[in-house]
Amino acid sequence: MKNLFVGSALLAAALSMSACSTLRGAAIGGAGGAGVAAATGGSVEKGAAVGGTAGAVVGTVAD
Repeated sequence: MKNLFVGSALLAAALSMSACSTLRGAAIGGAGGAGVAAATGGSVEKGAAVGGTAGAVVGTVAD
């Protein structure tokens, strides 16, 4: 599980340098969703998927 968080953090950092708000939102949302799911005892994969989808929508609207 630690590798998932490290990978998510690296992905979020890499995409935050990108100009595309949709990808940046998806990466940040995915990492946040995985963290919340892990903290509450839920499925990390499902949390990352839901967070990534929500982040992409917010990134698209903000772009």
